[in-house]
Amino acid sequence: MLTYDSTGFRLDGRPLRILSGAMHYFRTRPEQWPARLAALRAMGLNTVETYVPWNLHEPAPGRFERLDELGAFLDEAHRQGLWTIVRPGPYICAEWDNGGLPGWLTARVGRRARTSDPVYLAAVDRFFDVLLPQVVERQWGQPGGTVLMVQVENEYGSFGGDAAYLAHLARGLRERGVTVPLFTSDGPEDHMLAAGTVPGVLATVNFGSDPESAFEALRRHRPEDPPFCMEFWNGWFDHWGKPHHTRDADDAADSLRRILAAGGSVNLYMAHGGTNFGTTAGANHADPPFNSTDWTHSPYQPTTTSYDYDAAIDERGLPTAKFDAFRAVIEEFAAEHPELVRYLDSRVAELPPAAPVLSGREVPLSEFAELPFGPAVASPVPPLFEELGLEHGLVRYTTTVPALSSELPLTVEGLRDRAALHVDGKPVAALERGVPAETVTVGGGAQLRLLVESLGRVNYGPQVGETKGITGVRHERQYLHGWHAEPLALDPLPEAAWAPGEPGAELLARGTLHLDSTGDTFLAVPGGDHGYLWVNGFLLGRYDARGPQTTLYCPQPLLRPGPNTLTLLELGSAGPSHVVLREAPELGG
Repeated sequence: MLTYDSTGFRLDGRPLRILSGAMHYFRTRPEQWPARLAALRAMGLNTVETYVPWNLHEPAPGRFERLDELGAFLDEAHRQGLWTIVRPGPYICAEWDNGGLPGWLTARVGRRARTSDPVYLAAVDRFFDVLLPQVVERQWGQPGGTVLMVQVENEYGSFGGDAAYLAHLARGLRERGVTVPLFTSDGPEDHMLAAGTVPGVLATVNFGSDPESAFEALRRHRPEDPPFCMEFWNGWFDHWGKPHHTRDADDAADSLRRILAAGGSVNLYMAHGGTNFGTTAGANHADPPFNSTDWTHSPYQPTTTSYDYDAAIDERGLPTAKFDAFRAVIEEFAAEHPELVRYLDSRVAELPPAAPVLSGREVPLSEFAELPFGPAVASPVPPLFEELGLEHGLVRYTTTVPALSSELPLTVEGLRDRAALHVDGKPVAALERGVPAETVTVGGGAQLRLLVESLGRVNYGPQVGETKGITGVRHERQYLHGWHAEPLALDPLPEAAWAPGEPGAELLARGTLHLDSTGDTFLAVPGGDHGYLWVNGFLLGRYDARGPQTTLYCPQPLLRPGPNTLTLLELGSAGPSHVVLREAPELGG
């Protein structure tokens, strides 16, 4: 049993300093979990923490998928000698699409998400009913159980102050059988701790530096709770078109040393970042360090496919300079306080061998196909993605400007997030959310076609829950009606009619990679601007020439000896002719 007071934690009556690292089971392939978790233990950590993304597990109302992955991950953590911390949301932030909230739900409840609204809470309760049994049966004290703590919501003090909502979540966790300590995590600000904490529930704080001040703020609100940094931001995430974030290893190690010296337990965020596979990457609507509240005028910034995070263990699973620096700090602390640094078992943890890397080569794209859109939906106004039942992907909107109209400017309203505008079959403009564009004028009878692409939903702040698509198109002041919308989901990609041909814009292209043996690789698209890349039907994610990452990580488990199919959708250029395998990630843009 895990207990605590102001001096620290005790597990089954003995002191314990929790040394945790964040690693999300949904950002690595299950085949990679053993090696990644073993690396955490080799760094000196005794615990692993993971979020649970609701929208991954309930992509449509009542349709639950991949639920067993959480339990399997917790079991693998036990095999690797690690205790676990589970953060089931319902909101997780995590630079994950919509902060983990299902788009179908937030489109329905709007501003009532993350409140005590009964429709929202009913959906949360249904999800927790199916999710939590695998957590409950793996709590510490159960055979094979490792779960030490479970979180209530996430950084709620940065969003709102609905105490009834937080109380409902905490009560629901207890009623469903969670007996280990519950906790909240918030920024070390008085108003955040005042609104985000729950009476009788452990409070923790999130920060990247100045632990002394952060723990002082926590003590002002919770003098009876032990100091715990639930998210020690030792790196940072990237946005498309912005520089790659790094943090000096010695600087991060110094902050870790000070956390431990202050009596704190810690969770490295991230210990291993991983990859935002598919269309799961989120977005932000504020400039770092996200302490601005000018949400309306802050730029929309989609997060990259790579979630390397400049972490101690990189996207491919290799130790970085931070790994060595953190391990040295932990070893130093353990030597001084052997009674506090305990582990689930007595194994001597060693770094696992790295996966092999494929040699560089080119894969020609030799077959092509038209985009396999679904049936057209007629509507007087352009329907949103959510109204079409589409979480992410593309929608082709078409309409005709009324006859006899004058040559007047077009305005596309509510674009989220990119679009290619064609007039009478000819491309005339590439549009992007928040980016000024040259005026396009059209006359009566013009045929309009907009291919709209969604990027990540905002995952932090009041714009969480945004919809995708367009809200309208005006011809001068007059709204255009009579729309047809054809949706295309990308994950999984529908069957297409393939044939030999030549590269072109807005076409699917594919080639075959022949392998004698498999390994990790990084895929680049020379001449490509932005688009999507699949390996053997698995959507790796978005690529974008703006960088900072100009390659996509392809893990070894996605490849097989013999022929492998690489499928490409290029949306911003005339069409690349080949995909290139690289032996290491590349930065550019």
